[in-house]
Amino acid sequence: MGKAWTFGENMNTDEIIPGRFNITIDPKELAKNVFCEVKPEFAKSVQPGDVVVGGPNFGCGSSREHAPIAIKGAGVQCVIAASFARIFFRNAINIGLPILECPEAVAGIREGDEVEVDLSSGQIRNLTTGAVFQARPLPDFVLKIAAAGGIVNFLKEHDIQELMA
Repeated sequence: MGKAWTFGENMNTDEIIPGRFNITIDPKELAKNVFCEVKPEFAKSVQPGDVVVGGPNFGCGSSREHAPIAIKGAGVQCVIAASFARIFFRNAINIGLPILECPEAVAGIREGDEVEVDLSSGQIRNLTTGAVFQARPLPDFVLKIAAAGGIVNFLKEHDIQELMA
């Protein structure tokens, strides 16, 4: 359970973490400046377990992994969006940041609402209003990648031959 932080449509990767901060891939360093130009209070106020809620085409722009790394580094539990830019979607999975597409949840969650997310079922509950939304759940292998902290850690923990069988 966490607080919802809402963002609009076409939130691009430079708005998530401006290019001038992309001199590192350290999640905690990037988290210090995440959303600094669009929501300056975010980095200092976000709490572990909070949820980012975005409009359509969340994460458009550059293909750098810095944007999902910065969000994950801030302790965000999950990003819920109406839709994701394809490269952000892939990068988020690769680094182990859970993401759910659910336009109805985006429409029904306001800034500051308390939100509970069940990644395995795709259920999103707005505890402030009592509304329940259903996103398509993440596949088991994506949940395993997120639990491992990203694809690199996942592959370190598993024999590639075993995965290919």
